[in-house]
Amino acid sequence: MAPDLASRLARRTLDLVRTPSVYGDERALCDEIEAWAKAKFSPNRVVRVGNAVVAGRPSGARPAIALVGHLDTVPPHEGDPAPSITDGRVIGLGASDMKSGLAVALTLADDLDRDTLPWDLVLVFYDKEEGPHEDSGLGPLLSACPWLGEVDLAIVGEPTDNVIQVGCVGSIHATLTLRGSSAHSARPWHGENAIHKAAPILAALADREHREVQVGGHAFFEVMSATRASAGRYRNVVPDHFELHVNYRFAPGRTITEAEADIRALAGDRAHVEITDRSPSGAVPTGRLYDFVVSRAGVPVAPKQAWTDVARLAEAGIPALNYGPGLTAQAHQPAEYCQVADLTHNYETLRRVLQAAPPEPTERAGAAASARGCP
Repeated sequence: MAPDLASRLARRTLDLVRTPSVYGDERALCDEIEAWAKAKFSPNRVVRVGNAVVAGRPSGARPAIALVGHLDTVPPHEGDPAPSITDGRVIGLGASDMKSGLAVALTLADDLDRDTLPWDLVLVFYDKEEGPHEDSGLGPLLSACPWLGEVDLAIVGEPTDNVIQVGCVGSIHATLTLRGSSAHSARPWHGENAIHKAAPILAALADREHREVQVGGHAFFEVMSATRASAGRYRNVVPDHFELHVNYRFAPGRTITEAEADIRALAGDRAHVEITDRSPSGAVPTGRLYDFVVSRAGVPVAPKQAWTDVARLAEAGIPALNYGPGLTAQAHQPAEYCQVADLTHNYETLRRVLQAAPPEPTERAGAAASARGCP
């Protein structure tokens, strides 16, 4: 291993940060990574679909691990500083979420002799993660590469503070629309206030406590929150229309259909419900291979109280976990940063896993181990 590992990882993260890749504008970064992949892997082992790239593929001769990450970032904040390496930090949009994870994956592929590893190493990078579930570039990539279903375990480099985070909560976004009739606010009895009609729904949300659900020995919390509201045409007019945005996070094991039913039960006959986005929950991986990877990593394990693409991967029959060097508290923050020491720690942990011979006979992680291809 080169003695300047920390500086190499920091510089690579900085280079990635310096290539803007805001959601929907990932082409330039994808071009760079595709060129790198074709130089590092044989060209017939590189597949590009839109602005998503796969490098490597399972051979069937040994178990396969995929390092997975998204290329896009959220939009910048006004006043964000220029990207830099300062005081042991890489500063810049996407540094933690998740160009630090991409940098570690790319550097591992550079440093390791993939032909002599006890694992097949596959890299999966995709666009449009920071938006609606159905727009993500990972779905078309999985459809175009059904052989990705042969991957034994995927490690998604989302920011996790160098903690392995397993599973993920599902997410449903819904708009509840309540209708009334307008009137002068001095004589409200001439109309029906749509905001006031929402009072029982808002009270139910305010009184609703988070619900703990144990899955695989990990505690997930189901929460439902009002996140946006809109009503009113003028300050002295009783509103005849009120829209309330609700986000519901539900535990692994619950289906989207069951979660939608919970939102409709909240609304009852008081509001029209439109589901605007739905993302499934992610299964908690199990089995000898998963246990082996966790043991070799030697880092804490916790549940993922958020949504990540481990859910989409699990739907495709690919057991997956989250493990990245980024700081969860820095994701989407102004002047976002990651710590260089965390980059090194993440690299060394994943290198230790990738250089360790897996248990024999290999058993794929998770209940969906027999699934292949895409849903």
